Amino acid sequence: MLNLSKDADSNLKSTVKPRYLVLGSGSVGFALAKELRESNKLVIIVDKDEAKVETLREEGFEAIVGDISDPELVDKIDLKNVVVILFLTSNNEANRKGIENFKKAVNPDVQLFSRASDIINKEKMEDLGADYVFMSSKLVASSLSRSLERAESVHRGNRLARWLKGIRDKKLAIVIHDNPDPDAISSGLALKEIAKSIGVEASILYHGRIGHQENKAFVNLLGIDLGKMEENGLKGFDEIALIDCSIPGVNNMVPPNSFVGIVIDHHPPGETEIKAEYIDIRPNFGATATIMTKYLQQLNINISKTLATALLYGIRTDTQDFKRKTDPADLSAASYLYPLSNHGILDQLEQPSMATETLEVLGEAIRNRQVIGSYLLSNVGNIRDRDTLPQAADYLLSLEGISTTVVFGVTEDRIYISGRSNDIRINLGEVMRQAFGEDAGGHANAAGAQIPLGVFSATKDRQTLLRLVNEAVVKRFLSAVGVESAGE
Repeated sequence: MLNLSKDADSNLKSTVKPRYLVLGSGSVGFALAKELRESNKLVIIVDKDEAKVETLREEGFEAIVGDISDPELVDKIDLKNVVVILFLTSNNEANRKGIENFKKAVNPDVQLFSRASDIINKEKMEDLGADYVFMSSKLVASSLSRSLERAESVHRGNRLARWLKGIRDKKLAIVIHDNPDPDAISSGLALKEIAKSIGVEASILYHGRIGHQENKAFVNLLGIDLGKMEENGLKGFDEIALIDCSIPGVNNMVPPNSFVGIVIDHHPPGETEIKAEYIDIRPNFGATATIMTKYLQQLNINISKTLATALLYGIRTDTQDFKRKTDPADLSAASYLYPLSNHGILDQLEQPSMATETLEVLGEAIRNRQVIGSYLLSNVGNIRDRDTLPQAADYLLSLEGISTTVVFGVTEDRIYISGRSNDIRINLGEVMRQAFGEDAGGHANAAGAQIPLGVFSATKDRQTLLRLVNEAVVKRFLSAVGVESAGE
């Protein structure tokens, strides 16, 4: 005779499918029961309406007649293998009584879910021991909101595709911002791929230089083809798209007041009116690469390993690995791109060598730092590579007691400024714009500015020039944040 030990018997029982107890078969309860059954779950439905119960049985459900608020109902139901109990009637009082009765009868590991009509009843049910309480109106609103987002995404994708189809016989210049970073470069690459899928010839153009060692490695390892505005300008192009920037002549070499076909960016534009045939600016997103990933998904465009790697790295760098100004859309886009990416290249990009100039500028930033309260400002003097400034600003932000850093340096004709902040009380982009004008801006915690030297450029004594620049930048910034500099 086969003999089952107690342990063996216990193991057999554990293989029985878990069951869901649905109390209330109104519109919500019945819809959920159907979903659960379609997912191959075992469901028991309880309702006090005998006619409903009979109909449910005819449809193949295990259904029981019972009143959710009746304390004796607990004894009428086999609760073995029940993992979740759902109180789904529209009667708040009945749901509360049901929670109270079943909470006493079931094991602590059985989850109790309940429906509530308002926040007050939600809190009461949670106090009684419900593990999760939802309000139908909020669920409907949330579901509708997601549907509206999808509809908006479809609308945007169709409009962009329509615009590109209208210029099939023309050449498109995709202009990214000066001294571009991975977010701008990858976003330009994505638009080029979208244009190619529609039959539009496009080239990515930039002004300045790619100086940051990580950015150089990014372009070289992925073999990204970029054109220099200084060499080509816009001759030979019929249409212009601005990517990761939005105003002609501001942080790009497009002549001011030029006609622009497309603007796609995630930087807040401030008070300046953006003019273009097609505009998509989403300041809530942490990266323009996120916007472009959404377009690729919506338009069902195959994403190559190179493009996926570029976009993922662009999102990660602009959000500082999702620690700075990150929207759920950034996480969703990164999740989509991750399995498509080349992780060997990503590993190489995360461990670049540090250029000598970067090390020198970092040393100057530490040596010349001026601390006023929690603000740190540093004049690093003459620079060749403006990309060294944000690296120094990032590093100095880690110093104890510092909430905001501003690092600035001078080239032959301009002052370049980079700032970082973890102070939730200030919007650094707005502060920069207020202090240094329309050629400044950025995000709440990362921003920059560039100021023409103007009459100062005629100063023959470089040390005098640097002293005048230091006084002007420090005074303007501190005035913008409402702090008096030392000695005033």
